[in-house]
Amino acid sequence: MLAKRNRLKKQKDFERVFKKGRGAKENFLYLKVVKNELKSSRFGFVVSKEFSKKAVLRNRTKRRLAELIRIKLPKIKKGIDIVLIVMPEFKTRDFWEVEEIINKLFQKAKIIE
Repeated sequence: MLAKRNRLKKQKDFERVFKKGRGAKENFLYLKVVKNELKSSRFGFVVSKEFSKKAVLRNRTKRRLAELIRIKLPKIKKGIDIVLIVMPEFKTRDFWEVEEIINKLFQKAKIIE
């Protein structure tokens, strides 16, 4: 689980990332990144009802992504807000494939130190 300081929670923070952030896309994940004024990076996840009508599946997906991010956190640049948007194709992917795609996405967005 991500620490509280590493989570985006407020609607205004998500809106700021969507309006001002630059994006990158890789297969079934879309990433939006914007700088913040904090010493830590924060992450948010968007999994729509289009992905699954069941909240259990949407929440499991968010937890899987949060765990992958938590492992990579020491390598990620400080002072940025990141939102990961999940496409429906994510359902058919296994954990290791998702990890590989996240690595590519972070390199493309230049957020890994």
